[in-house]
Amino acid sequence: MRIAVVTHVPFEGPAAIAEWAGSRGHWLTDVSAPLGMFPEPDAYDALVVMGGPMNVDQEQEYPWLAAEKRAIRAAVEAGCGVLGVCLGAQLLAVALGGSVSRNPEPEIGWFPVTLTPAGRASAVFGVLPQRFTTGLWHGDTFEPPAGAVRTLSSQACVNQAFELADGRVMGWQFHPEWTRASLGALVDACGEELVPGRYVVTANELLAADAPFAHNRELLCELLDAWAARVMALRFE
Repeated sequence: MRIAVVTHVPFEGPAAIAEWAGSRGHWLTDVSAPLGMFPEPDAYDALVVMGGPMNVDQEQEYPWLAAEKRAIRAAVEAGCGVLGVCLGAQLLAVALGGSVSRNPEPEIGWFPVTLTPAGRASAVFGVLPQRFTTGLWHGDTFEPPAGAVRTLSSQACVNQAFELADGRVMGWQFHPEWTRASLGALVDACGEELVPGRYVVTANELLAADAPFAHNRELLCELLDAWAARVMALRFE
């Protein structure tokens, strides 16, 4: 499968998603959003949009955001697989008519998330355990677009993930792709956000020796395998 990965900043790359792609023989190409040059949908089978510290509505500060939203919408309409992670999920939601707003509280740390009934029934999200602990780092949250279903929730954020188009398109607010190195880079770049609170932990807690990186990588691979199978089945049916 040909996968285009859109990144916004150097410290929020695909991390374990790239490891998964390499282990499965998928072809990955990097797309830097700030360059404003997004490939046409016929150049890839799936588009993966990563996170970043900017907000979806900051088009004056980051004028390429408007082109990125158009590129995401074009990918969905062309029948490609689309995965948005954190900011990427928020951009996906907005590109398809949903909305983004401040979450009641910031959520940064390792916290449990739970499958919704729609998540349990999903051909993609249904491969996950009913409840598991994963990485979270966000202050905003999305409202899923029309036609999408909420698939995961947490105590602090009702919208942790959504899917539409029979699982071909999905957005994640959570971070199963984190590796110790990628999270360390994020802490170095954005550590000022780690002001301990009800749902914000310290850098030491994020990078603790017993942090569940390995388990999350296993869940990531299961989820991406199910998604890739769905994308290819729908794209070439």
